[in-house]
Amino acid sequence: MPDRRTSSSTTDNLWSTLEDIAGFVPQLHDRRKRTGFSERGHRIFNIGSSVFIALIAIGWIWSINNSRDEVVQGAPSAAGIISRALTDSRSPSVAYLTDAALDFVSPLRGESGKLHATLQQPGAALPVDTLPEGAALRIGSNAPAESASVVTAPKRTGIWSVAVAIGSAIRPVTDFNVITLKPSSAKRAGKIGFYYIGNWPSARGKSAKARYDAPSGFIEVTQDQQDTPLSDHFVLKNFFPHDQQNVWPKYIVIDMKLIDKLELILDELQKSGISSRGVRVMSGFRTPQYNRRGGDPRGRATLSRHMYGDAADIFIDNNGDGQMDDLNHDGRININDARVILAAANRVEAAHPSLIGGVGVYSGTSAHGPFTHIDTRGYPARWIGTGD
Repeated sequence: MPDRRTSSSTTDNLWSTLEDIAGFVPQLHDRRKRTGFSERGHRIFNIGSSVFIALIAIGWIWSINNSRDEVVQGAPSAAGIISRALTDSRSPSVAYLTDAALDFVSPLRGESGKLHATLQQPGAALPVDTLPEGAALRIGSNAPAESASVVTAPKRTGIWSVAVAIGSAIRPVTDFNVITLKPSSAKRAGKIGFYYIGNWPSARGKSAKARYDAPSGFIEVTQDQQDTPLSDHFVLKNFFPHDQQNVWPKYIVIDMKLIDKLELILDELQKSGISSRGVRVMSGFRTPQYNRRGGDPRGRATLSRHMYGDAADIFIDNNGDGQMDDLNHDGRININDARVILAAANRVEAAHPSLIGGVGVYSGTSAHGPFTHIDTRGYPARWIGTGD
């Protein structure tokens, strides 16, 4: 165990040395007056003493940076003690803030633990009762920190950073954002601004198990926000429709339960030895107008889950050739590789019933390779290459 008396003595000696130096400089100043220095001598003396003090300061800073882990005769050096107090991430205040940040975002990470965003209506209440006493939450760089048991999301549409504050100390949550939606009431004649969305078709007569209401809000995405992470493997632009490429901002719909389910499926594939780094989203959100007319509409369901933001068509392309890899290692690329993803989805739904939905497998065509449709419609559905 380090000798605290030795550490204390070393610290006292260093502070005493600094005090001696501080007292010595005025004495030199008085002495040079008595010895009758010339003006040129005065200038030389001033420069020399300044350099001398600067060298001491540099040496002191160097000793702090290089002695964090230094041990002298079983006790930390004085410089090491001060350095650790100022910079060590294990110090109590930093650790307290880190724990507070983790406690807040953990419930919002989803069942996969890999989500990096939460979607909220402007001004919606966010429960923050997981924050420790004395901590406050700040959403947006200019927003005041709120320490109440319920904190409200910003009242403007946008993508907002999150930080936890205790007094004047602030700990940013660097990999998590609060996204406030553009209200659907902003849509006029099927458009928001210059972005054409269309109108959702009637779901009369359809099963009440699935949600067919028109979205209540849209994620507004500017050109410089398109790489905002939604999770470990997915960013906003992965789910853009394939039309209106040059129109900004875009307005899209994404259900974070879908992103959660996709991350869990990738985990299952990883357990089977299939790398998830090459996951590709062939089709994510579709506006109603694109679902009806954009590209080749054959095989698209009139009430496709893609229009509700809870569906994605994916494939694994780790070799970068633009199509599905040989996931079952039979030497061929076909619908059986899409079934490997289906099997992973079945395991995920068995373990996470809240994410139950549809899974369809599709063979390749002249336009694309095989792929797997994944959605979180709320009830189980399975099909082969018929419409989604």
